Amino acid sequence: MAYSVGFVSLGCAKNLVDSEHMAGVLRAAGLTLARSPEEADVILVNTCGFIGDAKEESIDAILRACARKEAGLCRAVIVAGCLTQRYRKSLQASLPEVDAFLGLDQLDEIARLVKRVERGEHGILSVSGVSRRVFSPSARRLVLTGGPFAYLKIAEGCNHRCAFCAIPGIRGRYRSRRIPDIVREAEGLLAAGIRELNLISQDTTRYGSDLGGRSDPAALIRELDRLGGRFWIRLLYGHPAHLDAALLEAMSESRHVCRYLDIPIQHSHPDVLRAMRRAGGAPAVRELPVRARAALPGVTLRTTCLVGFPGETETRFEALLDFVREAAFDHLGAFVYSREEDTEAHDLPRQVPAAVAKRRRARLMRAQQAIVRRRLAARVGQADEVLLIRPLSAGEWLARSAGQAPEVDGVTRVTLAETAAKAGDFLRVRYTAADGYDLLAEPDP
Repeated sequence: MAYSVGFVSLGCAKNLVDSEHMAGVLRAAGLTLARSPEEADVILVNTCGFIGDAKEESIDAILRACARKEAGLCRAVIVAGCLTQRYRKSLQASLPEVDAFLGLDQLDEIARLVKRVERGEHGILSVSGVSRRVFSPSARRLVLTGGPFAYLKIAEGCNHRCAFCAIPGIRGRYRSRRIPDIVREAEGLLAAGIRELNLISQDTTRYGSDLGGRSDPAALIRELDRLGGRFWIRLLYGHPAHLDAALLEAMSESRHVCRYLDIPIQHSHPDVLRAMRRAGGAPAVRELPVRARAALPGVTLRTTCLVGFPGETETRFEALLDFVREAAFDHLGAFVYSREEDTEAHDLPRQVPAAVAKRRRARLMRAQQAIVRRRLAARVGQADEVLLIRPLSAGEWLARSAGQAPEVDGVTRVTLAETAAKAGDFLRVRYTAADGYDLLAEPDP
């Protein structure tokens, strides 16, 4: 009997799409997908290797899987993803108990790899030196989000050379999928009941820059917008330097695109941004909220900040804090700088002590919480449309508005007794209260 495979998928949504692609390859090859890693013969850990905390989480997951194998609770462990790609030269020696390692360009080899493990092979290393491919998921792609939404990867890799980031060395240079290919995948997802397409890459606003011609984010949006039916399109992971007028115009004219932008700024102080090697620098960051809100009235803005970067003085951090209060982003995430080998920032002088960086992150998030409280309080009493995700309990549903991206933002909890409701329905609601980062609502008659 063939081995069953269970996934542990770590890291970002881009990594989840890789897991979904591998799941589709396995199913197309006739292999069984376990309902959970605990029920699997083979545990496949798809890792993240971006920063220190993510690497620790990945190693812990690998060791837990290997402990299950040692205890006779599974037969093999396969490790894939960014950690494998980044540490391909040393990971195999560090983790001899792992049966096979799979690189980012070898995702479509997963079925053959499982069969090799079934035959008793061990210590397999299938990882290329540089990641160059961009995959188009098979027609049998599985969606592992657990709801009526999916992530649609439009490109792979990154050409930015931010001083703190190891991604270009892991995932290679930026390479876009062709628009017809993306549209075909979108059609398949919509036909399968997906009602929210979240466009992702390392930088969605740079889409098509490697293709030439008329391939750009605006052109892609217009093609996707021609698809029929009721659904949302959401853009995640943009860059302030590449948010151009054509993209904003396409978003404003679209029937399906959510007025939502996820644009990490990382910082606002010009000296810090210069040291980070962030394209566009301080002008692009400062103009972002004004330009986006002028072009897209009512737009929801999400951003990410990085604190504790080498050379970030207290004065420079205070400048970031002031800017965040002024810009009043709807959603904001903050990370503490992680000193990563093979990045330019690793050897920069004036490294900020970890304890100082953590205190700064806490102060930044307290400032953001005050902004969120004001913004959500202003929503109470307003009507809106939400997408039903899943029932939470008898009489309550988990839902999201166009201003709430999956996994990273708050949610809307809807009091709904109607038994005919189902995941994927759009529902008109009125907000009744705010609860932390979440909103409570009831159907609007």
